[in-house]
Amino acid sequence: MPRSYAMPGRLVSIYIAPEAKAPMQSRESVRAVPGRGLEGDRYWSGTGAFSRWPGPLREVTLIAREALAEAASEFGVAVQAGEHRRNLVTEGVDLRALLKRRFRVGDVEMEGVRVCAPCKYLVRVTGQDRIFDALVRRGGLRARILTAGTLHVGDTIQARGEPVRGSLPP
Repeated sequence: MPRSYAMPGRLVSIYIAPEAKAPMQSRESVRAVPGRGLEGDRYWSGTGAFSRWPGPLREVTLIAREALAEAASEFGVAVQAGEHRRNLVTEGVDLRALLKRRFRVGDVEMEGVRVCAPCKYLVRVTGQDRIFDALVRRGGLRARILTAGTLHVGDTIQARGEPVRGSLPP
């Protein structure tokens, strides 16, 4: 069944992990800084699993609550809080529509730079063999932070204008 989205959407959860493989920690708010990411997160400190390849593809990741619900419904997988390894959980937003577009989460402007595919690490974290397949095409979005600010659970999410030309490749 096709999803319908009523933009603006909203930010329903925030997660950070202080280092690679550490459990994700829920936050009510977090500071976002261009070129760094989310304060306290593994990629902010350069200790994330993929930090050896620096760049804007590691600043922040988003996943839709609806995608997690679809994965649970279709594949029988249950993703507990933070097990998805994404920083921001959204509701009411078609994240693929934000690819190569500027958008705002509260007062923080971002740009969707790449689809965020699931990784096999999720199988180890969750103990569910089907989690990888369940999140294919539902893994979310990588974004770079364009303006500094603080993200808060409950912030609205709104696309801003036309797709960005000359942005990073998906």
